[in-house]
Amino acid sequence: MKRNRSLFRRFLKVHFLFIFFPPIMIIFISAFFGVSDIHDKNVNTLNLFYVTVLVFGFIIVAFVILSWRFFLKLQRRLARLQEVMSFSAKNNSFPKTISVQNDRMDEIDQLGSSFNWMIQQLEDSRKREYEEELLRHRLIANLSHDLRTPLTILRGHVTRLNKEPMSQEGQNSLTEINHTITRVGDLMDDLLSYTLLTSGKHPFVPVSTDIGRLVRASVAAWYPVFEDKEIQLDVDLPGEETFYWEADPNWMTRVLDNLFQNILRHAAEGKYANIVVDVEKEQIIIADRGPGLDNSSHEHGAGIGLSTSNYMLKKMKLRADFTSNENGTRVVIGRA
Repeated sequence: MKRNRSLFRRFLKVHFLFIFFPPIMIIFISAFFGVSDIHDKNVNTLNLFYVTVLVFGFIIVAFVILSWRFFLKLQRRLARLQEVMSFSAKNNSFPKTISVQNDRMDEIDQLGSSFNWMIQQLEDSRKREYEEELLRHRLIANLSHDLRTPLTILRGHVTRLNKEPMSQEGQNSLTEINHTITRVGDLMDDLLSYTLLTSGKHPFVPVSTDIGRLVRASVAAWYPVFEDKEIQLDVDLPGEETFYWEADPNWMTRVLDNLFQNILRHAAEGKYANIVVDVEKEQIIIADRGPGLDNSSHEHGAGIGLSTSNYMLKKMKLRADFTSNENGTRVVIGRA
């Protein structure tokens, strides 16, 4: 059974003995031998004063030494605890448990025991979170794979029905069904991509990246797609001036691809896209004239793609600020 002992009470006990015990002993000896005997031996007042000063000097010195040793030991124990905590903070890891005296615990040992219990709870929580994350990733991967077969079968039936004679209303319904199947497939791809990304399957290799050149290459790759959808591109890219970010070029290209794809999916009716690289502010600005995030089909699936982009930007120490209303959406990518 654990026994608790008070550190402060132990301090008082030791100092009580050294402060009050010597005077009590002097009084006891004086009473035992008799004060008259001392006077009979012609002990003068000056000698008695020296003895008193010596006794009290001893008490003060003993008090200082004992206090110094007590607080030095206390400081060392607290320093060990602080060292463990600061080491974990610097290395971004859980601290190791500290040794405590279990048979007779004082306040410092109780603090260390509580600290060890907290570390154990955090480690258990992290282990459960890791296991749940693995289970979730496995479930999403299996679900994405299993759903592709029925979607393929549905698409095959839609293709077969398209060859059958039917009314215009039926043709419109088949077109909508085919569009929905495509959208579900895209959502599964986004979900699987986000799962692989957060589980570390996509390597992150940050390098000094020429942002002006990267945006220019992405716009050039997407230009035929925008042109096919009759979306007017208003591009302002610097000719020679540029700036650099410590980013993964593949991840940055993927972020831009996701934003451009969202324009096609949810803002194509605006028939306009504005892409600007602001060298002075070191920003990438992408705007459209769609119905806005709240009024478009963004709320029905675009969140996965945006979550993927935000995750990538955060890893690259960047951020995307969204401004949206009924007149369109504006995205500003800059340093976090």
